Amino acid sequence: MRKMLRLSACVIAIVMGAPLAAQDAGEAVGEEALTQEIIVTGRGLEPALSNGIYATTTLEREAIVASPSGRIEDVLRGVAGFQQFRRSDSRSSNPSAQGVTLRALGGNATSRALVLLDGVPLADPFFGYIPLSAIAPETLGQIRVTRGGGSGPFGAGALAGTIELESADPSAAGAFLGSAAINSRAETEASGVLTQRLGRGFAVASGRWDRGQGFFTTPEAQRVPASARAAFDSWSANVRAVAPLTNDIEVQARIGAFRDARTLRFEGADSTSEGEDASIRIVGRGAWQFDALAYVQTRDFSNIVISATRFTPTLDQRRTPSTGVGGKFELRPPIAEGHDLRIGADYRRADGELQEEAISAISGAITERRRAGGATANLGLFIEDDWQIGPLVINGGLRADRSSITGGFYNAVTPAGVVVSNIVAPDRSDWALNWRAGASFNATRRLDLRAAAYTGLRLPTLNELYRPFVVFPVVTEANAALEDERLEGFEVGFDWQPVNALVVSVTAFDNAVENAIANVTIGPNLRRRQNLPAIEARGIEASVAAKLGTVSLEGALAWTDAEVQAEGSSLDGKRPAQTPSFAGTLTLGWRPAEGWQVAGTLRHVSAQFEDDLETDSLGAATTIDAFIAAPLAGKLSVVVRGENLTGEEIVTRNQGGSIDLGVPRTFWLGLRYGF
Repeated sequence: MRKMLRLSACVIAIVMGAPLAAQDAGEAVGEEALTQEIIVTGRGLEPALSNGIYATTTLEREAIVASPSGRIEDVLRGVAGFQQFRRSDSRSSNPSAQGVTLRALGGNATSRALVLLDGVPLADPFFGYIPLSAIAPETLGQIRVTRGGGSGPFGAGALAGTIELESADPSAAGAFLGSAAINSRAETEASGVLTQRLGRGFAVASGRWDRGQGFFTTPEAQRVPASARAAFDSWSANVRAVAPLTNDIEVQARIGAFRDARTLRFEGADSTSEGEDASIRIVGRGAWQFDALAYVQTRDFSNIVISATRFTPTLDQRRTPSTGVGGKFELRPPIAEGHDLRIGADYRRADGELQEEAISAISGAITERRRAGGATANLGLFIEDDWQIGPLVINGGLRADRSSITGGFYNAVTPAGVVVSNIVAPDRSDWALNWRAGASFNATRRLDLRAAAYTGLRLPTLNELYRPFVVFPVVTEANAALEDERLEGFEVGFDWQPVNALVVSVTAFDNAVENAIANVTIGPNLRRRQNLPAIEARGIEASVAAKLGTVSLEGALAWTDAEVQAEGSSLDGKRPAQTPSFAGTLTLGWRPAEGWQVAGTLRHVSAQFEDDLETDSLGAATTIDAFIAAPLAGKLSVVVRGENLTGEEIVTRNQGGSIDLGVPRTFWLGLRYGF
């Protein structure tokens, strides 16, 4: 770990020195070179023309930094089709349950959407969850969400779509951004972003700290003396540097670290997730454009399970160290006018090991020691082209993936070393071919029509393959024989701007995930991860954005008819677990003067089932949130935020009547500088 951070720090130092080196080189080539403007953006290559073919939503910085909760998952809930595995946010959920997906293609806690930060995948190498608390909204400049299966340059893992987070550039961030706030439960948050110009490049240092006693997730009628608030204490820190190497080539480097500690439901039920990341990226914007990326991630997770009857520890998941490494190279050669060709390869490898001890709830003695782990890897080769013929844009992409699952094992022994279970999974590998194709037609100056079809791929995570877990009283077994998930789907839609102040987007889709991995009930209080024949999701997504003077309105909705296809099984025709049929959001904003920002958000999520057999349900929930920023002096503003203003009871878990609740009515008061 220390070696990785030292190496990353050296890379940052080299990048910080690059602006001066570039300046010296420019002086050496003469006066003409000095007159050329070098623009350093810190971003990747510009989105391809095909970005307008697939259902895409772009969130700008103004919306990103005005979240009532101040958390990234709250920002993303404004996108039609976005869904977390559970309704709880990153303050009151187990980190390993923070999977994100799109189009109601969930069903377990693993992410089926590919989440990228400046091109780097964020999913935990072992569990597949997204470290949401480590993503500070104030550091972002734009979020682009593309729904539907990803092939081509998006890579494996983009089964339900891709969520691309882009860091803010210096012009958006300013020299310093800072904020601090306290809420009605005396919980606090503080963040800072410092940006420094360095020659023709820049460096950004950012940090965030959130802590608090939390709220009771257990309803008052179900609390016992051992019931605890959902306390949280998390921090993250990042340093990013960007510099030009030549007039049209820039290098970007980042190092970061985070730690997140939480307590859930009972005293002593503590979990901790932590990690360190480093990446380097070189982007060329000349005639032969290219994007070269390499990254490394280290993660660890620990968790203590408390008995719901004796309220003593029954399991100590003391360590789950994992590592992710990968890279990508994309080339855009200038082949012919009207064509935008992309050729490249990407690679990802994840390895990790679970280390846990089972504990007697009566005596407190260790009864079993367990180890489990392995490695997964994926190498992808892709080619994709956009061809513009007047008002028509045609896209076609082909991708070949070689995936492998190796070194898998599960071992359980008694404290005396007697083997209880020993499973050695056979190594396996396979090639898979994926594709996508689509077209958009500019029917009129204000109307675009689009249609697309695609396939996708996701490997099972190490967690799904080898790690059993308990959410008392339900035990969920792992399954080392899980197969890759495959998606097939199509969509049609339109983007309409009848007047300059109004944009309407509608998409109808039909997506099916074959070999969908789900937690399947096989006995009383016993589930097992299994491949279902398929989960099919059909639906409508719509969004609207309007602006009239100082007033704005933004809305999004998703209606989805999702069902399990498993002929001859009791699950056939049932709705997948944790998938609502309807979700909608509507935000009304008002900017009466410079520095002022007022917004109110109405959200509704329909009822959904907790489990695969549809025995336990989570009721519908409607919430109202608010955000107000008012200038005090110069760049200093006072910020008032409100979450769940009506005090709606948001049920996030229901297992046989044992219930967890989401965030109650909460008020925040704070100060911020900049933005």
